[in-house]
Order: sequence, then structure tokens, then C-alpha cells
Amino acid sequence: GVPVPVPQAITAGFFYHTARLARGGYRTVKHQQPVFIHPNSALFALQPRWVLYHELVCTSKEFMRQVIEIDSAWLLEVAPHYYQ
Repeated sequence: GVPVPVPQAITAGFFYHTARLARGGYRTVKHQQPVFIHPNSALFALQPRWVLYHELVCTSKEFMRQVIEIDSAWLLEVAPHYYQ
């Protein structure tokens, strides 16, 4: 088969752990829960529009840990049933 780039492969496995940049932070895609990139993350200062996270850690806010930037088109490719 055709090799799949790693970020897209990760998106296929964790499509339900996605968030979109909104006013005042991020919101999870499916449930619109307010979440934030953890300040220790390399992406904290970059604030990409779409991200995928491995876990949420609740301290002073609900923080996303192990975050990567994704392309929103990947979500429809890997999980159209989830985002309809």
C-alpha cells in the first residue's frame, strides 16, 4: 500500500481528540469544551488553528498535552462518520 504520513496516521487513531482555535483558546471539535495548549508545549506560542492532543490534564484550566498541528481535511478523510 501507499505509506501514510505520520501526522495523518496519528489523526486516524486519535480523531476524537481534536480541537480548533476559537476566541479565547481552543474548543474540542465534537463537544465544544474549552481547552488550552499546555504552556510547556512547543506549540503554545504558535497557536495553530487545528490540533490533536493525546490527553487532557485539569489543573487551573483544562490543558491539552502531547499536541500536534493537523489539517482539518484529514478529519473528514479518516473519520467522516464522526464529523458529519
